Amino acid sequence: MTKQNLVNYIAEETGMTKADATRALDAVLNGIVKGLQEEGKVTLTGFCTFATQHKDARQGRNPRTGEAVTIPARTAVSIKAGAKLKDALN
Repeated sequence: MTKQNLVNYIAEETGMTKADATRALDAVLNGIVKGLQEEGKVTLTGFCTFATQHKDARQGRNPRTGEAVTIPARTAVSIKAGAKLKDALN
């Protein structure tokens, strides 16, 4: 499902215009990003939990040449499905 498909679904389910649905979806996504930046964790009870993880710099290899490369430190995001989401899919 693409973002546009999700916007269309929100508009149909709520009776919102597509423009309003787009703004609502963007607000939710921006809220998740802001929560991760400020607190490192966002929990949507029953649906999922987003959490940041610090990944240290490490040595890797270029698969074509075998040359050693340094992979810089970064912040990654993990997503853990909640019980309601797991139940809906199984």
